[in-house]
Amino acid sequence: MRFDATGKVSLDHIYTAPDPRTYFEVLRPLGYCVPQQAKPYFEKIVKEYRESEQVEAPRILDIGCSYGINAALLKYDATMDELYARYGDAAGMSREELLARDRELSRSRRPAHGLRFTGLDASTGALAYAREAGFLDDTVHADLEADDPTPEQHALLTGTDLVISTGCIGYVTERTLTRVVHAQGERRPWMAHFVLRMFSFDPVEEALDGLGYRTVRVDDVFKQRRFADPQEQALVLDRMAAAGVDARGLEEEGWMYAQLYVSRPHQDPAR
Repeated sequence: MRFDATGKVSLDHIYTAPDPRTYFEVLRPLGYCVPQQAKPYFEKIVKEYRESEQVEAPRILDIGCSYGINAALLKYDATMDELYARYGDAAGMSREELLARDRELSRSRRPAHGLRFTGLDASTGALAYAREAGFLDDTVHADLEADDPTPEQHALLTGTDLVISTGCIGYVTERTLTRVVHAQGERRPWMAHFVLRMFSFDPVEEALDGLGYRTVRVDDVFKQRRFADPQEQALVLDRMAAAGVDARGLEEEGWMYAQLYVSRPHQDPAR
């Protein structure tokens, strides 16, 4: 197995396929489940935003969205188990047949509260599939770690109400989030990020504080996936120990865990 600079096994190939089958085939044995863990928390934050800001159909930006998994769960009330089964029995289908089946799912289930999803990702293949399937309403193919958004990308980012992510922090940094916030002008979207415990959220929190946010970490921890093998676990545990993060009872038992950070503007009454 190949490992990236963080110590995690490299799974880059699952994000670049023309459809989600490889993604689910690789992640299913690892028990990948953080989007399902995140779903009720995102639903709660959407409800709070709608009530606080009087916005009936919030616009959500999913950073590192891949094939639009969070959008499928939130817009169409899908589950990870349903998606694992859906793509696990599609071995003999063409991409077009798979897309036709996913479009039918999108048509047959009314989007919850009229939610609109924009996906930001570096994978053109994943974005294209999610958009064609109807999971994402808009897509932004960009590397905001390296570059400011183009005028076209800026227009798609503008008007975001809620920014979410379920695993990209650690690869995506405060540079991306700062550029997303700047695209809103004077507006400040709410944010909710599920972050692996092996990564520090401090630099992001400090940058957001400078932009007028207050961040709260939810007390719970959330399973992300099993370690791919003992070597990955050892590398991650070494990284966590060097950072002073206690893995006893959690990562030492064989699972990666995430924590949820919710950031709202300082002046928001629900902070």
